[in-house]
Amino acid sequence: MIREVITYPNKLLRTKSKDVEKFDEELHTLLDDMYDTMVAQSGVGLAAIQVSIPLNVLIILIPDENDIQEKDSLIEAINPKITHKDGIQVFTEGCLSVPGFNEDIKRAQHIIVEYQDRHGNKLQMETEDFPAVAWQHEMDHLEGHLFIEKLSLMKRKKFEKEYKKAQKSK
Repeated sequence: MIREVITYPNKLLRTKSKDVEKFDEELHTLLDDMYDTMVAQSGVGLAAIQVSIPLNVLIILIPDENDIQEKDSLIEAINPKITHKDGIQVFTEGCLSVPGFNEDIKRAQHIIVEYQDRHGNKLQMETEDFPAVAWQHEMDHLEGHLFIEKLSLMKRKKFEKEYKKAQKSK
């Protein structure tokens, strides 16, 4: 089922999510709905808070070299924690919760993440480049942060002004 993606400035996006304790059918339904929602919105990642559920749950599906998102490449991450990061990269990011806005954001180049799958099994992933950006972007959501917070003060003020103007014209 496709769920509504909440958008900035919805205050729920500022909520710090809580760890998942029950790996049950309710969680599996949430993950399945998040996948349907992300694909319908042409996203590469989605955090549960973006569909109004404050749980430490995110999904990532990086397109392949032909820009196709294969479901068997879907990452479902429950209670993720970055255990290592290094390097610096700048990548142009966008967000389903901040539609129509993209900006260059500085993030770690290489990360290691520990997380659980939908059944509670512990997993670890080491990644870099765009997948590392996607992980860090989605994990920011779990902490109640949006990528626009990483903008310089000047760019942030410009964003606020342009975004409010764009919302009024809808």
